[in-house]
Formats: sequence, structure tokens, C-alpha cells
Amino acid sequence: MTSDTPRTPAPEPPDNTAGEPDVDSKAHANRWRSLIVLALALSLVVIDGTIVAVAIPDIVQDLGMDLSDAQWVSASYAVVLAAFLLTAGSLGDRLGRRRILTVGVILFLIGSLIAASADSAGSLIVGRLVQGLGATAILPGTLSTVNATFRGKDRAAAFGIWGAVISGAAALGPLAGGWLTTSFTWPWIFLVNLPVAAIVLIGVFLWVPETKISTLKPGFDIAGLVTSALGFGLIVFALIEGQTFGWWNATADLDIGPWTWPQTAPISIVPVALVVGFLLLALFVANEKRQARRSRLALLDLTLFRLPTFRWGNLTAMTVAVGEFGIIFVLPLFLVNVLALSTMGAGYVLAAMALGAFVSGASARHVAAKFGAPQVVVLGLSLEVIGVLLVAWIATAGVSPWALGAVLVVYGAGLGFASAQLTGTTLSQVPPEQSGEGSAAQSTARQVGSALGTAVVGAALAAALATTVPQSLEPLALPDPEVQQLTDATADSAGSIISQGRDLGTDSPLGEATPDVVESLEDGFADATRASLLVAAVFLSIGLGGSLMVRRAARQNPELA
Repeated sequence: MTSDTPRTPAPEPPDNTAGEPDVDSKAHANRWRSLIVLALALSLVVIDGTIVAVAIPDIVQDLGMDLSDAQWVSASYAVVLAAFLLTAGSLGDRLGRRRILTVGVILFLIGSLIAASADSAGSLIVGRLVQGLGATAILPGTLSTVNATFRGKDRAAAFGIWGAVISGAAALGPLAGGWLTTSFTWPWIFLVNLPVAAIVLIGVFLWVPETKISTLKPGFDIAGLVTSALGFGLIVFALIEGQTFGWWNATADLDIGPWTWPQTAPISIVPVALVVGFLLLALFVANEKRQARRSRLALLDLTLFRLPTFRWGNLTAMTVAVGEFGIIFVLPLFLVNVLALSTMGAGYVLAAMALGAFVSGASARHVAAKFGAPQVVVLGLSLEVIGVLLVAWIATAGVSPWALGAVLVVYGAGLGFASAQLTGTTLSQVPPEQSGEGSAAQSTARQVGSALGTAVVGAALAAALATTVPQSLEPLALPDPEVQQLTDATADSAGSIISQGRDLGTDSPLGEATPDVVESLEDGFADATRASLLVAAVFLSIGLGGSLMVRRAARQNPELA
């Protein structure tokens, strides 16, 4: 199909609505008000996935966290989302999506209060876990309600808005985090959720219709819940804690209540957790197949993956999220610790992504009308790959924040194009009666990717620091023990030791050598940042390959092209 061949503008096939259940007249009349409420609920969840990133340097210093703690603050939210989204989607289909959405907003409020009042890394992570649990009930309900409420061209527009909110909110999060942290204190990045959630609850009560599946298979998939939650959790734990407990040989004791995995063990807990995690996910797949054969309820209908756009779209969503959230985790640390920007300054630089995302997200539907939604996804991911490679190229200790922001506009434009059309394209072949399962699976793919992104790219940063910091300190001819101490301190503090040394000047324990050491640490951290960004670029490139397969599948089905 050539580029000038007319294509339908919608990522959803317009002709499949004939067999769908009718939409209630009141729900139809309120559908756009409902969409506004659902978009606000969605933005609450998405912004909270990224708003923390720019505040991490301040939180690290205030609560005395290390790099592993910082990763968990970001990843714990995504881990819970990845673990329970399928369950929440299934519960929404069974009990009512508006009911589960309401419970989710209330849980999100509770988690925000816990996080805002945290006085330690542990209590903050608990708050993030509760927030994540609330988000699991919010996210699939928004998408499946849109899918169940809108029809035809209205559905295409609604999906475009839904995708644009994802890209714009994700990019806007760091700016909001920078402003709240600078103008007030970091707990306000959580307290701001309270009035927004209250508005969402009122809107849900007034305008969002209750939708659910009238005929459901019997039973509840407890085995699927347990194996998927533990599987995803163990894999993310291993990736984050590899530096702490050793990738193969045990380097520290792991205490879990009264139980200890000792440093003297013949092997680290990390490879064991990885193997067990993958085995549990294999058991999850086997269980889902067994549930289907027995005609019992399964968390995930694996037959959906026979649909080419669903299969390749989910692969694309997951791998792209690895790159995107890895970048969001690493860049604020670089901007604050290496470029010596304030939290607000870092937010302004990262807001360049929001600028690009809003512009491209708003125009994505019109571009899709001419070239087709799958082609817009390919365009967006191509821009993302180019953007992150440019960032990795120029991200030195002496780079201008303006130059970095300009490059991030390109990256953000790609983010907007890809996110605005990927969701609808992925779900384009999914039957409406399976919209809960399909949307939950698609959201799960994103959240697995985001959790892995923080873990994988954070691990790459930590591994790179072990090499780049000693190399940058070589010209100073410091004693080996001191070099090792500085290297460990840089990794353990997530780079905040650089800012501390800069603030102390010659009053630091290093005395007159402090400015030179700080400059060397800046160079080392910048080099490690560039290495970790290249890892993110690899995952974005894999996602680009997946989007090409989505485009190929769509071209074989002219209704979706």
C-alpha cells in the first residue's frame, strides 16, 4: 500500500461496531464529559509515574537513600502495576469498571498520604506500593470504559485523546515535580494528588457509566494472580539489587524478616531470583492455557496474542517503556548532580519533552488520517531513537541545558506520535467484549516495561559508574582506597555526593582537592549517563522493530492500515 493510498483515520476498525452491545442513551449523552473525567484519572496515574523522577535527588539527600532505594521508589509503583493490572482488569469486567475505578482512586489517595508523610526510604516505598495498587484499579478501567462507551469515529477520537494524555502527562510529570519541589517541598508531589482525586471521584459519580461483561466464565484465577505477581516482582528485584547483593557471587547479607541469605552463600540471591521469576512466568502462561481449556476465567486470554497487531503492539509497548522510563530515571540525576541545575531547572529541561509530546500528540490523529496510525507509530519511535542517541552524544559535563532541551523536543515529539496511536492500534482487533482483558494486557506490557526500565537502565548506570568514575579520577593520582571509596559513594548516593562536594567546597574532608575531585566525578557520572542512555536506545530500537511488524500486520488488513 503506497503512502498516497487513502486510509481510515482511526486506529480502531470502524465496521466492527455492529455486533457490539448498545450504549445506554444517558451514557452516550455524557460520553465526552465521561472522557474528560477518565482522562483526568489517567493523568493522575501517569503523572505519578514520572513526577517523582525529578524530585529523586532531593529525596535522596533528605531521607539518606542510596541508588538502590532511589530505584525502588521509582520501580515499586510500576512493579505493583505490572503485577496486578490483569487482575484489576478482570475484576472490572466482573464487578463493574466504575466501581473498581472508584476503589482505585480511594486507594491512590491513601497511598499519596503515606508517601507524603514518609520519613524513611521504607515508608516512602510503602506509600508508592499503595499508590501502585490504586493505580492498577484506575488504569484498565479508563481504557476499557472508553472502548465500551464510544463507537465508530468517536471511538477513534477518544483513543487519540487517551494516547495523547499518556504521552503528555508522562512528559509533564517532571516539570510538575520540579515546580512543587522547588516552590514547596518534595512531599507536595504526592499531596497535589488529593484535590485532583477528589474532582475525579465527583466526576465519576456524575458522568462515568457503569460497564461490565454480562456473561463471564466461572471461577477466579488465583494461580494466575500469584504466579504473575511473584514472577514480575522477583525479576525486577533481581535487576535492581544486583549491584547490592552481587550478580553471581554474594556480596552482602539479605535479611527478610527472620530469614537471611548470607554473604557466605555459594551464590547470590540475584540469579536465583531471576531464574525463579522466569519459571513463575512460565507457570503463569501454562496456567492461563489450562484455564482456557477448562473454560474457566483466566487473567489473560492468550488467544488474543494470535491477533498480529495485539501481539506486536504489546511487544512494542513493553520495550519502548523500558527505554522511556529508563531515560526519565537517569536524566534528572544527571541534570542536578552534573550540570548543577536546581530541581526546577531540571524540570524546565525535561519539560522540553512535554512541549514536543503535546504538539505531536495533538496532531497525531491528523497525520494518521493521511498516512495511517501504524505509520505514525513508526515515525514516532524513529524520532525517539534519534532523540535519545543525540542526547547520549551531547550529554557531557559541559553541555548547555538549552542544547539538551532542544534535543529533548525531538525525543518528546516522537513520544507524542507513538503514544497517541500505539494504544488504539494495539487494541484494534480486540473484540469489545474482551476490552477489559485487552486493555489490561496492554497496560501491563507498558508497566512491565517501565519497571524494567528503571531497573535495567539504573543497573546500567551503576555498572558504568564502577568503570567511568575511576577513569575520571586517574589524573588526580589519588590512592586506590580513596578512589574506590569515591566510586562507591557516587553510586550509593545516586550521584548526590557530587552536589554535596560542590556545596561544601574546600570545607569538605578532601580539602583543597575538592573542586578537582568534583569535576572528575562530574565527568565520570556524565560518561556513565551516556552509557545508560545507549542501553535505553537499544530497547527503543527493538520497539521500533516491533512497530514495523505492527505496520506490516496492518497493511495485510486494509481496515487497520
